Amino acid sequence: MTPNAASASSGPSRRSFLASTAVATAAVAGGVPLLAACGGSDSGSKDGTTSGKAADKLLPAFVASAVAKPDLPSKNGSAAGYTGKVDLAALATSVPDKLGTGAPFKIMSPFWGSPPKAGCAYYKALDAAAGTKVTWQNQDGNTYGQKLGAVLASSSIPDMVVVPGWELVGKISNAVTAKFMDLGPYLAGDKVKKYPNLAAIPSDAWRMSIFGGALRGIPMPTASANWIAPLYRADVFDKKGYSVPTSPDEFMSWAKEATSSKAKVWACGDMTWSAWNIFGVRGSGTIGWHIGDDGKPTYRIEQPAYLEALEWVRKLFDAGVVHPDDKARSGDAGQRFTAGEILVWNTNIADWYGRAAEQAGSNPDLRIEAMDLFGADGGDPKLWASQPATIWSLIRKGAPKEVVENALAAANFSAAPYGTKERMLVDYGVEGTHYSVKDGVPVKNDLGNSEVLNAWVMLAAPAAYYAHPDLPDIARKQVEWQQRMGAFMTKSSTYGMNVVEPSRYASLSSQFEQLEIDYVRGNKKLSDVQQAISTWKSSGGDKLRDWYKELIDKNGSGN
Repeated sequence: MTPNAASASSGPSRRSFLASTAVATAAVAGGVPLLAACGGSDSGSKDGTTSGKAADKLLPAFVASAVAKPDLPSKNGSAAGYTGKVDLAALATSVPDKLGTGAPFKIMSPFWGSPPKAGCAYYKALDAAAGTKVTWQNQDGNTYGQKLGAVLASSSIPDMVVVPGWELVGKISNAVTAKFMDLGPYLAGDKVKKYPNLAAIPSDAWRMSIFGGALRGIPMPTASANWIAPLYRADVFDKKGYSVPTSPDEFMSWAKEATSSKAKVWACGDMTWSAWNIFGVRGSGTIGWHIGDDGKPTYRIEQPAYLEALEWVRKLFDAGVVHPDDKARSGDAGQRFTAGEILVWNTNIADWYGRAAEQAGSNPDLRIEAMDLFGADGGDPKLWASQPATIWSLIRKGAPKEVVENALAAANFSAAPYGTKERMLVDYGVEGTHYSVKDGVPVKNDLGNSEVLNAWVMLAAPAAYYAHPDLPDIARKQVEWQQRMGAFMTKSSTYGMNVVEPSRYASLSSQFEQLEIDYVRGNKKLSDVQQAISTWKSSGGDKLRDWYKELIDKNGSGN
């Protein structure tokens, strides 16, 4: 039973990377004691954060699931792992009674790929099992922010809306507070026990679901040890006698040796996302802020490592070791990887299983491994912890009570833990219709691959795990990679905080993603990046720094 994962796009943009992450469950690290909110979430402020005792009063009670003890418990912020075959004849029941009443409601959610038709067998089966009647308004995940912004600016909002954290920019962030309801009356404290799978979601993830002083989001938990992974073709490495690089310089030397445009083989795709981790650059958004030893908050683009990472990636492009289609940002980098056109692909670690499973029948000799991340000097890396939740489903203000309860019933079903009938149905659909069982392992057929995609999994998720009954060794390696890398993890000053920045700073950092793409490809100069950083400071970055200083002073640091 494996969480479905969307394919990554050709270029590792912030959205495409997180889109892949979106449908892979992940583990949550321990709680973070924070104090009162900056700006006073208690006073109804739309910006700031809520934490400490103020947040504790809003959180659902935590009741851990007793189903399916993992073979590899979470360690160093990793996901948990299941490496044995699940007994499909002995699956537990986590939703003994249908909590839905059949009242119809609409859900808008991002979707990567071609969504199934309304009324398909998968949707019918889930509605029947959960007691719901969902009309899915699936939107292209790659352009979801545009649609989300337009919908939130309108007077017609679907009953339930999935909001990814990477879209919480500009006016969307404040619209979440204005347009979605407080779920506290349904979920706070012991009220959540009506929905046992939601009660089993770790408290850190729920804490990240407080917007504008109220519990508004139903979270998808993530592992704190959750980073992009440089996957490599271990079968080719072995055949060619290549050693796995352990420093940026070694990687460059290997890349030049491995690249042969005549043979249509290039060392890698765009390595920007791995470069952030190799050089110790903090993530985007809130987590990009951190207070150093001098007591001064700095943003990710102000780190010397930011320019160092970009310069290293540019050298890879300049050396001609990056596939031309990656430079042009066209096609599917994952397909180039499995075809042997690139030998290193930095992508979400969930794609490790996805590509291996896809190729198992047609390319049995293919073997994928993940490189351990190294530091800029070839030593240990400095990695920054991921936030404990990155995607939320929210219910519109003014929704009738019956709609609210049916939406919560759907989320509770979606959050079913590993080893349950509900998880099996969400992840694989109906036996005989969407999958068959071979040697005790569920295997999707063509209908399953076209219908059982990223819809229901977006509503909520259990604490993260990896479980691939058909390829259990990959689940073990995914968890062990996270555990090894998690040993080098640091939490930023804003870890565990769901911070809504003042709207006047909404577009302050919006130009950097495209600028990074252009610079590493040689379309912009280093001076262009340096000028953008200076403009960021003078246009509000320095004032935003003061705002974060006040916020952290009043709330305490997340690390």
